[in-house]
Amino acid sequence: MSFFPLASVGRPVRSVLRWQGLLTAAVMVVAVYFAGIHGAVSAGLGGAISMASALLFAAIAAVRKGRTADDVLVTAFRAEAVKIVFIVLTLWLVLSAYRNVVAVIFIGTFVATIVVSSMAFFVSDRRE
Repeated sequence: MSFFPLASVGRPVRSVLRWQGLLTAAVMVVAVYFAGIHGAVSAGLGGAISMASALLFAAIAAVRKGRTADDVLVTAFRAEAVKIVFIVLTLWLVLSAYRNVVAVIFIGTFVATIVVSSMAFFVSDRRE
């Protein structure tokens, strides 16, 4: 077992993080053109919150391996609860601390990357 809990994270999580990163980078490029540097930073922050919450969920789920279906469900619910609290706190922190945030770009990038994270369900864990 590795010291770093995410070393054992499967292919679906890595794929989704890659998609989220690419989407965030693309939105940042478009945002810098239309809204300037604050638009690009806003897009980056929105994507970063989504990616960090996915990593947090994966870390919690990877640390605790369930032996029964009940254990797996409790771990999944706990990881999801921590993820939601993290998202709410970081969204609030950015919106209250960053005065020049471009809210439409910030929230839009966040929502788009959250939608991408749901696609992990469609990624096979097998190598083909």
